[in-house]
Formats: sequence, structure tokens, C-alpha cells
Amino acid sequence: MTKTIMSVDDSASVRLMINFTLKQLGYEIIEAANGKEALKKLAGRRIDMLITDVNMPELDGISLVRKVREDPLYKLIPIIILTTESQTEKKHEGKAAGATGWMVKPFTPDQLTAVVKKVLP
Repeated sequence: MTKTIMSVDDSASVRLMINFTLKQLGYEIIEAANGKEALKKLAGRRIDMLITDVNMPELDGISLVRKVREDPLYKLIPIIILTTESQTEKKHEGKAAGATGWMVKPFTPDQLTAVVKKVLP
């Protein structure tokens, strides 16, 4: 069965790079431009992993992680925060919200592939 990953970022070019990289590996990708749109698209739909930016309009990534973790359906899925933010306090805030890992932009397709394969066997 194909695994599904949701990519949430207000940058269309970042979503495109994630989509292009992960579709080549056989994953199905659902895209959202912000946290609010992501929650609408989730609405009980099964996903295997979430990749989200932090700084977005409507609903930021850390708030999105908190809301996603409230739903028992998504309690155990890997959530990776992919952002330009690299401050230790932001990383702690993301971890406290329920993020599995943190990647800093810019990133290469190989880095993204390595992280996805590590957390989504």
C-alpha cells in the first residue's frame, strides 16, 4: 500500500520540491499552503507522515502540530518540521508540541529522502 505524506508550506516552490522528490520514491503527496488548509484536508483522512513549515499565514506549523497530535488518528505518525528557523528554543517548542524531527531549509532532495526513510520505514 502506498504511504501518504502531507506537505504543508506557504512556499509553492518548497511544496513542489518535496512533491517531486517524494513522488519519485513512490509516496502519495497531499499539499497544503498553511496549517488551516492542512486541517481541512486532513479531516479524518489517513496519512502516514506530516512535513510542515513553521512560519505560515492562517495557522503556523507548531500550532498545526499541536492540533494534529490532539487527534488519536495522528497521535503516532512522524511529523517533521522543515523550516528556516534554527534557534534552540524554537526546536524545543516544536518537540514539546509533538514534532518527531526538525530540518532546516535550504535542504537537498537527498537530505529529505534520508529523513523520510529514517522516520517512515
